[in-house]
Amino acid sequence: MTCKPYHMSFNTGLRPDPLLKVSEWADGFRMLSQTASSEPGRWRTERTPYLKEIMDALSPSSPVEKVIFMKGAQIGGTEAGNNWIGYIIDQAPGPMLVVQPTVEMGKRWSKGRLAPLIDDTPTLRDKVKDPRSRDSGNTVQSKEFTGGIVVVTGANSAVGLRSMPVRYLFLDEIDAYPRDADGEGDPVSLAIQRTATFARRKILLVSTPTIQGLSRIEREFEASDQRYYWVPCPHCHTFQILKWPQVKWDDDPLNAYYVCISCEEKIYNHQKTWMLANGEWRAANECNGKIAGFHLSSLYSPVGWLSWGQAAQNFLHAKDNEQLLKVWVNTTLGETWVDKGEAPDWQRLFERKENYPIGIVPFGGLVLTAGVDVQKDRIEVEIVAWGKNRESWSVDYCRLSYFQFVQPSWLAKLGASSSELLARQG
Repeated sequence: MTCKPYHMSFNTGLRPDPLLKVSEWADGFRMLSQTASSEPGRWRTERTPYLKEIMDALSPSSPVEKVIFMKGAQIGGTEAGNNWIGYIIDQAPGPMLVVQPTVEMGKRWSKGRLAPLIDDTPTLRDKVKDPRSRDSGNTVQSKEFTGGIVVVTGANSAVGLRSMPVRYLFLDEIDAYPRDADGEGDPVSLAIQRTATFARRKILLVSTPTIQGLSRIEREFEASDQRYYWVPCPHCHTFQILKWPQVKWDDDPLNAYYVCISCEEKIYNHQKTWMLANGEWRAANECNGKIAGFHLSSLYSPVGWLSWGQAAQNFLHAKDNEQLLKVWVNTTLGETWVDKGEAPDWQRLFERKENYPIGIVPFGGLVLTAGVDVQKDRIEVEIVAWGKNRESWSVDYCRLSYFQFVQPSWLAKLGASSSELLARQG
């Protein structure tokens, strides 16, 4: 058996990261599996041109450290992440952690996505140790290769999330993660802590959103530079973001078309190929340059995948059922769902407003109460007057610091204020 000279391995470790970008690697080497892809064969970024900038932001030559992809379904987002994994194995080896919502889902992803990626791409097959080999050490959840390793775990496993330090982190479908991992806290935060020791780390967070205010991917996207994909109209060349209100149809929803926001001409689904090829990402928020956020709805799905007509048909099927409509908004528009609460309409409340000076109990107020909200560095007090039929008025408000709180005089002051207010009404 011949061994690789020590100095050659040492020199390999010192070699700088390649200038090849992830999209260039994918176009040159990635092969799509027949078992895991609807379009098997060589990868072509031109099929989904909006993925190019997302993938290239994950390249070593990009200053971006964190990539957020908030998306709809059927736009190729998962394969963009797979291309990144292939690139790491082949071009920029290092330790990588892939996190799926659960351990079981991680195992299924490894068998259904990661294994075909390696088996059907020759350059990867030659680098990843054959799991059938006695000394490979490879399992469903761990793939070793020269210079690195890919470990797959679930967000429900705190042990898996803190198993090792990693340079690369792929968090997939983060809105499906549990709120807490084995009592140790937020799984996203636990996983990101694994990258803290690497100065040139790369983190990819991907998900379809869920409920507004609870969605992790929405929160991450809002903290990014918020990039949207602008495409030109085939008629007037006005750039615009594809929005659902512009999708129209006459009789058959399957024949739906898009109406340009400028010239109001009809744009048909087959014209989308030209629009996507000539589109561009534009940031809507200023950021530090290290957090790139991308939002893309399924209205951008390439010709042959999800058409505007199919989106319209799915909408008509779901619009009268809140649960179905919620899924449609999340997976087609790539937007969060706003739950309808029991709060009354704000306009009706606004119309019932009354004008009265602060510190005066309005006519009808019979009882005063003080509601206290305890904060980290203060106590906030609202004095409310109550009348018949639970009618109420906000009469006064004060903020007490810790210094005031420890003084016994504040209680007397509050009591005196209440007495004074009642006296003024009397």
